[in-house]
Amino acid sequence: MSEGTIGDAQSEVPPKPLQQLLGELRPRLHRYCARMTGSVIDGEDVVQETMLKAMEAAPTAGPIANPEGWLFRIAHHAALDFLRRRMREETHHSNEDLEMIAAARNPVEDRLIVAASLSTFMRLPVSQRSSVILSDVLGHSLREICDIVGGSVPAAKAALQRGRLRLRALAEEANDTPVPALAEPERTRLKTYVERFNAHDFDAVRAMLAEDVRLDIVNRVRLDGKKRMAPYFGNYATRPHWRFVPGFVDQHPAILVHDGDDPDERLKYFILLDWADGQVVGIRDFVFARYAMEGAELAAMD
Repeated sequence: MSEGTIGDAQSEVPPKPLQQLLGELRPRLHRYCARMTGSVIDGEDVVQETMLKAMEAAPTAGPIANPEGWLFRIAHHAALDFLRRRMREETHHSNEDLEMIAAARNPVEDRLIVAASLSTFMRLPVSQRSSVILSDVLGHSLREICDIVGGSVPAAKAALQRGRLRLRALAEEANDTPVPALAEPERTRLKTYVERFNAHDFDAVRAMLAEDVRLDIVNRVRLDGKKRMAPYFGNYATRPHWRFVPGFVDQHPAILVHDGDDPDERLKYFILLDWADGQVVGIRDFVFARYAMEGAELAAMD
């Protein structure tokens, strides 16, 4: 990269390659998408969709004055598309207007908003949710919010103010989210997988995999087929300090991964398994995507 001439007012820093920018912004994009969808898992799906759309659109997009705003605009529309698909799939009809319409900051309210659970954000109308996340979680200005979601500054102000007031009211309500539960067959197979993994009996673990199993090490690599799984298990074999626990992430069955070398054995990341006909057909390992832990609703299985 050319540094230009010191003091030359005309010199410009070349824009970052898109792949580099996506890597740097991925945690921030996830913070937005997870709160828009109400799940760190669904949020990661939307982030991946955003990245694909950005890579596809970049060759014909021409010069992009604000690459970060451009990416967040893609993420915003990808999140709306996801919400529409989910509503259709659940045959749930809402009177909420999905068109984006979008005060003085209060430090106490800011801390409350950032700490709000993903399920709490989902109780806001989409326009309020988007404005609050972009402003109070990610630090965008009103003008930047308008550039990302569309609409006018007055509309963005109104949505932001109403969203903040609603979140404050919701924070005072008791959390009545039901404790997740699994039917016994699903519970047994997840526990069996975890027990075999913790025992490093990887031959027994591999016996639980479908031949065409897909491995997604999120934010790093994807592999297809049981025969290509050896390095994955080999890496875990050299790291006996990782301890697996069956549990839930955002109400989804998951493997919670603790660091045994940590005196407090804090939870570091999670792994998701997809099953079909009693076999594991998909593994999503978030070891390199620990940003997804922020805001996740976690529970260990009894």
